[in-house]
Amino acid sequence: MKNPPQSPKRVDAWRTGLWPGAGVLAVVVVLGLGFGAVWSPAQPPMSAPEAQRQVGQAATSPGGSPAASPVQQPPPVPRQAQFGEEPASRDARQTANWALYSGDNQSRGVVVVDKKDAKVFVFDRDGALQGAAPALMGSAIGDHSVPGVGDKPVAQVLPEERTTPAGRFIAEVGLNANGEDVVWVHYEAAVSMHRVRANVKSERRLERLASSTAADNRISFGCINLPVTFYEKVLSPLVRGTGAVVYVLPETQPAAALFGAYDVPSMVKPAR
Repeated sequence: MKNPPQSPKRVDAWRTGLWPGAGVLAVVVVLGLGFGAVWSPAQPPMSAPEAQRQVGQAATSPGGSPAASPVQQPPPVPRQAQFGEEPASRDARQTANWALYSGDNQSRGVVVVDKKDAKVFVFDRDGALQGAAPALMGSAIGDHSVPGVGDKPVAQVLPEERTTPAGRFIAEVGLNANGEDVVWVHYEAAVSMHRVRANVKSERRLERLASSTAADNRISFGCINLPVTFYEKVLSPLVRGTGAVVYVLPETQPAAALFGAYDVPSMVKPAR
C-alpha cells in the first residue's frame, strides 16, 4: 500500500514532548548566567560620579561617538486565512485562522481537510487561499486509524476500518506502491492525498466529486481523493515548495478540542 516517503516522517516536538537535551541546555544556560552574577568578584561601592562616568562611557563607541542603538526587529505580523468568497464551515475557518495567527503552521502552508463537508482548502504560508476543492474521504465514520491498518493489503481492510484519521500532520511528498506521487498525510496508516482514481466504474468517484452534496463523498479506504488539476496545480506545488501542515478536522468532536484552536480577534463578535 505504501513506499517509504522521500524524507523520514517527523512529528513536531510540541506533539511528542521537548527534544531530549533541550531541557539540559536550558538549565546550563540559566545556571551559567546565574553563576556569573553570584560568583563574580566583589567590587567596592561605586561613587555617584563614577557611576555616571561609566554610564556615559557605555553610551559611546571607542572613538567617542555615540554608540549605535541595537536594531529593533518589528514584531511578527499576525496572519489569518483569506477565504474571500469561498464558502467554509465555522470549524474550517477557525482552524485555518488559528493556525496562521498563532504560528502553529511554522511558516509552512496550511491545508484544512473538512471531512463533514468533504472539502479541502489550501493556503500559502501568508494565508492567501490557493484553492479549494471537493474531496472523497474514507467510507467509515471515525477519527482514528486502526493500529496496523497501513500494513494490510487493500483487499483485507474491513469496511469499519476505512476511516480518514483526524489530526495535525506534516505533509510530505512520496510515492505509493504503484510508483505514483502522493502527498503523505499519515504514512504509518497509509493515508495520503492523491489524484482521484476512477478505476472501478461502479464506485462513480468522478461523479461523486462533481455532485453538489457531500453525502456521497464517503467512498475511499481512508485516503483523500482530489480532482486531478487541483492536486497537480495547487496542493503538490505548495507542499514541494514551502511544505504544509495538514489539519484534518474531526467528525466526532469539536475541532477546537482536538487542536486547541480558538477564535482569533477578527472572528470574535463584539459584545452587545
